[in-house]
Amino acid sequence: METEARAGQVAIIGAGPAGLMAAERLSAQGVAVTIYEAMPSPGRKFLLAGRGGLNLTHTEAPEAFVRRYGARAAEVGAWLAHFDAAAVRQWAEGLGVATFAGSSGRVFPTGMKAAPLLRAWLARLAAQGVALHVRHRWQGWAEDGSLRFATPEGERLAVADAVVLALGGASWPRMGTDGAWAEWLQARGVALEPWQAANAGFLADWSAYFTDRHAGEPLKDIAMAVAAARSADAGAAEDALVWRRGECMVTRYGLEGGLVYAHGAALRQQLAEQGQAQLWLDLLPQRDAAWVAAEVARPRGARSWSSHLQSRLGLKGVKMALLRECLPAEVFANGNAGATHTQTRALAAAIKCLPVSLSGMRPVAEAISSAGGICFSEVDGQGQLLRLPGVFCAGEMLDWEAPTGGYLLTACLASGVAAAQGVSGWLSR
Repeated sequence: METEARAGQVAIIGAGPAGLMAAERLSAQGVAVTIYEAMPSPGRKFLLAGRGGLNLTHTEAPEAFVRRYGARAAEVGAWLAHFDAAAVRQWAEGLGVATFAGSSGRVFPTGMKAAPLLRAWLARLAAQGVALHVRHRWQGWAEDGSLRFATPEGERLAVADAVVLALGGASWPRMGTDGAWAEWLQARGVALEPWQAANAGFLADWSAYFTDRHAGEPLKDIAMAVAAARSADAGAAEDALVWRRGECMVTRYGLEGGLVYAHGAALRQQLAEQGQAQLWLDLLPQRDAAWVAAEVARPRGARSWSSHLQSRLGLKGVKMALLRECLPAEVFANGNAGATHTQTRALAAAIKCLPVSLSGMRPVAEAISSAGGICFSEVDGQGQLLRLPGVFCAGEMLDWEAPTGGYLLTACLASGVAAAQGVSGWLSR
């Protein structure tokens, strides 16, 4: 068994964005920092998240940006007050990685990839004297208070003057974020909320006919809302909704994608309280309800409903199929005969406010991120555990969540900055 002891040492456990940012800030102040990472290399989840383009942050106005954190807007907003979206872009450009904002407001590196940014980041940390030990899986504390690590060479102990835990949540366990650390903190009396999937797909009971023909197809240029008030009348429900525009994907099991993730917390709450959830889709958000109603009501002659809606409203493919999937068959009855006023009214209302029922979520292991973790009542404003002075927590270990779009990464980086500020204060006591 090997024991490492260095004066003034800060141990950072976890080499994801939050841990690396804490290491950067502390080492820039001359603090001796050692990072311990369970995986064979640092930043694995960071690299995986950037496979299709690394979404660093978002250009949304600060007030709206903070609201994306829902019930934890106040806590995360306090982090962002010291390191916001603009700071993320400045930081990346300081590493030699230019950024740009897409039409959606999402911010990416000009090269889109995560690897160049991570390489530059690790080079900066090395230049600032940060030591990195990989294949060191944290196993809690020894009886004398030293940190225990499982390594290929056997157990290793380390002591430090302060510790930053940045071990991630419970999503993507193959990347090392399996939430196994929870038992070590619970043993010390730290309260945690149960893990739940966030930014994950939702289950819908599609028919085999629908999935065989449309699974894997995107629903583009739509709007989505979660019912804020239950009502049998679609129009009344629509009045109570706040809509978001975007797109999502039809899957064999239901729906996934950014627009669904933006409503994930509210849908998950419905599932917990009612055993099912409902969202609403506007299939033509660029048109108002009066225009849609007028076009649907136009005579269709011998044309089928599919031909009529495609020619008058441009509805076709997966959008048309979704209407048939979610509406009662009688809405489309009468074949080529004249439609009743009730039919046209119901169809027009559904195009603008289509109810989609959901029965569950995909498991947390498949989620992009997780909700749950350390309760904010257990930490101070800089992530220090009240029960374990000198131990700070950052990133997805804490009980907050955010939709995709750069919000997750920005908050993780900001929490690392907050933890570093807390450690600095602790060391200067």
